[in-house]
Amino acid sequence: MKSGIVVHSNDPETVWNAFRFANATPAGDEVKVFLIGKGIEWESLDTDTFKVTEQIERFVDAGGKVLICSRSLEIHQLKAPEKFTLATLKELYDIVKESDKIITF
Repeated sequence: MKSGIVVHSNDPETVWNAFRFANATPAGDEVKVFLIGKGIEWESLDTDTFKVTEQIERFVDAGGKVLICSRSLEIHQLKAPEKFTLATLKELYDIVKESDKIITF
């Protein structure tokens, strides 16, 4: 199965759960995560309870793909990390089109 996860929140618990869900995907399934809006603020979200960066690194290290909205980065004056793919709404549309399920956080 192909799943697309759209993260638009900057709430630490929400983003942490989004990536925990992505990391729980069975072998053979494909998951792409798209960060947009406040969801691009992931670097500042780590807390003692919600280790967002740890979950994201686990996902990427396992071969997961994270796309990040280039326009949202411009608006928030942030830069994309090398491990993420810069993307536009065209790529988000492609994820929606090719996925069996879309989950939003």
